[in-house]
Amino acid sequence: MVSLAFYPTVLLDPVKFFFQLPGGEGGTEDSKMVQLHVKRGDESQFLFNTSVDAPLETVIQQVTSIYNGRLKVKRICAEIAELADHGITLPPNMQGLTEDQIVELKLIDEWEEKCVPSGGPVLRQDEIGKRNGQAPNEKMKEVLMKTVDEAKMLISKKQVQANVCVTMDMVKEALDQLRGAVMIVYPMGLPPHDPIRMEMEDREDLSGTQASLQVVPEEDCQLWWAAKEMQRGKKLQDYIGKNEKTKILVKIQKKGQGAPAREPLITEEQHKQMVMHYHRRQEELKKLEEADDDSYLDSDWSDRQALKRQFQGLTNIKWGPR
Repeated sequence: MVSLAFYPTVLLDPVKFFFQLPGGEGGTEDSKMVQLHVKRGDESQFLFNTSVDAPLETVIQQVTSIYNGRLKVKRICAEIAELADHGITLPPNMQGLTEDQIVELKLIDEWEEKCVPSGGPVLRQDEIGKRNGQAPNEKMKEVLMKTVDEAKMLISKKQVQANVCVTMDMVKEALDQLRGAVMIVYPMGLPPHDPIRMEMEDREDLSGTQASLQVVPEEDCQLWWAAKEMQRGKKLQDYIGKNEKTKILVKIQKKGQGAPAREPLITEEQHKQMVMHYHRRQEELKKLEEADDDSYLDSDWSDRQALKRQFQGLTNIKWGPR
């Protein structure tokens, strides 16, 4: 059980994670490591470095931890954005009720006076009735939202384009940054029923939510490569050989969902380029067809024999009865 002690941390500049020296954690691709491009469905998730002699049991465990850790960071970021707008979460028995109903039922939020944001609250009513409306001031809101942006950048899918491998340490760093920002704004901590605190303490209940469908339990995780399931109990080299400089695309899948869809022969970007090229070609052919119009040949000025007939007096000859 992880305690709710929100320890302040230094908010690190995410730019350094994009420009680390080769071999550094989260840096550029290690030339002696196998690089896995992990996808879920058709969406790229992250890059992961490992070794060809790594047991697939270990690889699956590490990939699953990073995948689910990134989802946790995203969920916390979404909740912190709500926290910045509308304050702490109301107790479950008060959520969704109107003020009149709360007064009629004589319900009291005992955490409202305990969890006051630094610098004092600003009233921003929550229309759905989930939060108490005692939001942080603009300065504290900026602290929360800036940290959210930094945390998202650390585990972003854009890291794939930047050729940056995501590690579990980077996921933990993002969580520490979020924990530190919440501690700055709420030094006394958050209520035990607040989803941010529950996520930090690994007590979140995702049952019946869309988020639960995205999570892949480690025991149910499968890795697929080249339309083959990479079986636990084997090593990575049993499938891809012993070349440590290999880069492969693997898909993460839940057990029982069958084989994932094959990768298309061309990417979506290539398809767009082909459509654009076809459209431009059609426009060019249309212009050429218009420029090839030869109806002008029926005009008098284009008749090569007109001058000869004029000298011979053969112009304006009409055939028919007088």
